[in-house]
Amino acid sequence: MLQAQIFIGKDQFFREQPLYEYIMQLLMKQKIRGATVFIGRLGYDESKHLNRPYDLFSFDETPILITFIDEEEHVKSALTVLRKEVKSGFIITHQVDKWN
Repeated sequence: MLQAQIFIGKDQFFREQPLYEYIMQLLMKQKIRGATVFIGRLGYDESKHLNRPYDLFSFDETPILITFIDEEEHVKSALTVLRKEVKSGFIITHQVDKWN
C-alpha cells in the first residue's frame, strides 16, 4: 500500500473553492478509499519562517496536510490526475503496511 501526503496552505483556492476541498472531491471521484485533512498549529518551510496562524493578530498561513492510503496504482493514478490540474502544494509518498 502507498500513502500520499499533500502539504498546502489553508487559504489556497482552486476554481473558486478551497484547494483542500477540491482535492478531497477529486480523491472521491478517483475512488480513493478514504482521506483526512489535518489543520496545522505551527509550521515552516524552506524560508525557515515559523507560521503561527493562531497567534493574536497573525497573518500567517495555516498549514494543511491531506493524507490518504490505498493500493499503489490507485494512489499514483489519483496524484497524476491531481498534478495535471493543480501545480501548487508539496506531495510525498511512501510505502506503508496495513495491520489487521
